[in-house]
Amino acid sequence: MEPGSASTEMALLSSILAAYSFITENPERAALYFVSGICIGLLLTLAALVLRISCRTDCKKSSTKKPTWEADSDSSGSDNDSDTTSDLSARRHRRFERTLNMNIFTSSEELERAQRLEERERIIREIWMNGQPDIPGTRSLNRYY
Repeated sequence: MEPGSASTEMALLSSILAAYSFITENPERAALYFVSGICIGLLLTLAALVLRISCRTDCKKSSTKKPTWEADSDSSGSDNDSDTTSDLSARRHRRFERTLNMNIFTSSEELERAQRLEERERIIREIWMNGQPDIPGTRSLNRYY
């Protein structure tokens, strides 16, 4: 056993005891620090996820085709500005259409599960409609649905 490891173990034990004593003396403050840490972690994770998704879609487009500003380097500046704004709006429109047409199910199992759930809901609605009592003197359309 190395002599340095004993001191690190003692330092770790000392830190654990200090944390325990802080928590027992200030439980509200410790809970506040804990919840604040979780909230900050969730916000950073959300920001990283949004950044990753937006960068992935932009990077795929830029790697597949040549940027418009390189191709139109000999054109005038005012034409170039209008081209870039129309290109940006067209890119946003294509991204919006892609999200509408994108399949929300990532696997065939999820698709089958959703179809089974939809079928169950339809059967339950049908049972509910057929199970309603017919009151004499009123016309019930429930039996036809």
